[in-house]
Amino acid sequence: MLSNEHTVSDASTLTGWFKSSYSGGTNDNCVEIASGHATVPVRDSKDRSGPALLFSVDSWTAFVGSLKG
Repeated sequence: MLSNEHTVSDASTLTGWFKSSYSGGTNDNCVEIASGHATVPVRDSKDRSGPALLFSVDSWTAFVGSLKG
């Protein structure tokens, strides 16, 4: 698994992936996040072994908060 502080090259090496409960019934065009990590990994649900972006918990919380606001 190659990585730097902002990405993981193969997201399938991480565990705990889940989709939002707001994902549509067809579950296409979704992003998934993985729980249980020091950072918040985010990947494209259609490319499970593709890259994942890594966000700090504070950054992810601010992002989600801005969507709700």
